[in-house]
Amino acid sequence: MADNVGNADARPDLDLDEQLGDDRPTIDEQEMAEAMAGCGQTAIGMPMGASGSPVASASDAGDPSLAVLGAQDAPAEASLEVPPSSAQPGHPGMPPGHPQVPAGAGMPAGHPAGIDRQRHGGARSVGFRPGGGEQALAYEARTGIKAPRIIAWEITRSCNLSCAHCRAAAEFGHYAGELSLDQIKSVIDDIVTISNPIIILTGGEPLMRPDIWEIVDYCHEKGAMPVIGTNATMITDDIAATMAEHRIPRISVSIDFPTAEGHDSFRGEPGCFDQSIEGIKIAKRHGVGVQINTTVTKLNADRIDEIHDLAESLGVDAFHIFMLVPTGRGSDLLEQELPPEEYERVLTWAYHRQKTSPLHFKPTDSPHYYRIIRQLAKAEGKKVTREEYGLDAMTRGCLGGITFCFISHTGDIQPCGYFDMQLGNVKEQPFSQIWTESKVFNELRDYSLLKGKCGACEYKAVCGGCRARALELTGDYLEAEPYCVYEPPGWTGECEEVETSGD
Repeated sequence: MADNVGNADARPDLDLDEQLGDDRPTIDEQEMAEAMAGCGQTAIGMPMGASGSPVASASDAGDPSLAVLGAQDAPAEASLEVPPSSAQPGHPGMPPGHPQVPAGAGMPAGHPAGIDRQRHGGARSVGFRPGGGEQALAYEARTGIKAPRIIAWEITRSCNLSCAHCRAAAEFGHYAGELSLDQIKSVIDDIVTISNPIIILTGGEPLMRPDIWEIVDYCHEKGAMPVIGTNATMITDDIAATMAEHRIPRISVSIDFPTAEGHDSFRGEPGCFDQSIEGIKIAKRHGVGVQINTTVTKLNADRIDEIHDLAESLGVDAFHIFMLVPTGRGSDLLEQELPPEEYERVLTWAYHRQKTSPLHFKPTDSPHYYRIIRQLAKAEGKKVTREEYGLDAMTRGCLGGITFCFISHTGDIQPCGYFDMQLGNVKEQPFSQIWTESKVFNELRDYSLLKGKCGACEYKAVCGGCRARALELTGDYLEAEPYCVYEPPGWTGECEEVETSGD
C-alpha cells in the first residue's frame, strides 16, 4: 500500500484487496491483536511455525499455505526465522510523553543503530490464511462481503481475577445462559460454511471452562484455527502440555506493570503477577508461543519501556500495547485514560521503539496509529510498503464488522468486545446470517458513512477511528474518533466531507 491513501470513500474491505491482488497477507498480526477482546484487552500475534513444531498439524505439514502456527521455543527444526537483535536490555529508549521526533532525526537515544531488521515491527507471519479458504472465497463472491477472518469468542465469563480495566467486568462464579458445548459446536458448523477463521477462545478466563479442549479440537476438525487468551495464573506443567498436545500455537497474557505491586493492584489479586510470569515460563518450556499485552493508562504510561524489556527478558514472541477503551469495568478508569495528546506521543514512541525491538511489537485499540506510521515514514522519506513495513502496510485500524467480530458467553454478536451493542444472538439466528444482514455491520464496512473529521480524513481507509470509543463517548458509532488530535486538511469543524489530496 502506498503511503498516500487519498480520501478513500467506500468499502475498505474491498479497497485494500484491490491493491494487494493475489499478494494478500496470511496471518495479520494486527487483526490478531484487535481480535482479543476478552478481559479488556487480550490479543494475539502469530508468527507461523514449520511442520516439525510440537503444535503443528501433521495433516498440514506438506502444504506451506496451511502451515500451522509454531512457537519460538520449539525444537530447532521448527524455530522461527527472526532476525537477531542487538537491542540491549534496559536501554533508556524514549519514554511516553517525549516531544515529537523531528523529521530526519536519527534513532532515539539509547537505541542501537544498524540493527539487521527485515521489516518494521519484528517477525512477520506466513502460512494459515484466515478467511482465505474455499468457503470464504465463495461467500465473498456470492455476497460481496468479506468473510470473518478473526472471531473472538468469550466461551465463559467466569474469571479468577477482578481486573480494573476488564471489558467483561468478569468475576469468579457461574454465569447463567452460557452457550453449551453442543451449541458452540453448532455455531462452529455454521461459521465454517462461510469462512475458515482464527477463533480466539477468551473470557473471563477460558481455562476455567472444563470442556475447552473439546472446543479446541472441534475448531481444528472443522478447519478453523483456535488460540487462547489467558491471564496465565492457572497454567501448570499439565495444562501447558495439554495446550501443546491440542496444538494451541500461542497464548496471550496481560502484564500491565513491570513489578508485582502495580500489576497485582491493577488485577485485583495479590500474587497474580508472579503466577502469570511463572505461567509464561511454563508455556514456553512446552513450546507454546506467548504474547504479552499491556493496557496503557496514566498509571503506567511512564513504565511501558520497562514492561517491554521485561517481555524481552522472558523471551516471549510478541508485545502489544493497548490504549484503554472505557467500557465494562474499564469505564471506572475513565479518569486514568490518557489525554489525546499523550495518546499521540505514546504511539509516536511505539513507532520508533518497534524499530529496535526483537519482539513483534504492535499498538492495539489505536486505529490512528496507521495514520501516524504514514506521517512519520513520510517525514523519514519512506513509503509504507510491505517490503519495509510488513503487515503494517497492509492492514488498517478498526476491523470490527469488516473482518472481525466478537461472540459473548451467551451468544450475542458484537463488532468487537468493547462495542456495547448486540447485533443478534446465535441461539436465535445463524451467525452467518447476522454477519451478512446486520445493518450495523454493513454500515461499519462503508467508510463513506463516517461523520465529522473522520469522514473528512484522508487516512480513513487505513484508520477508521475506534468505533467502540465513538459509541461509548458520543452514542453514535459513526461519529469522529474522540481520541484523535489530527485535523484533516481543510477541516472546518463542520460535519461534512472536504476534498483532500492525501498526506
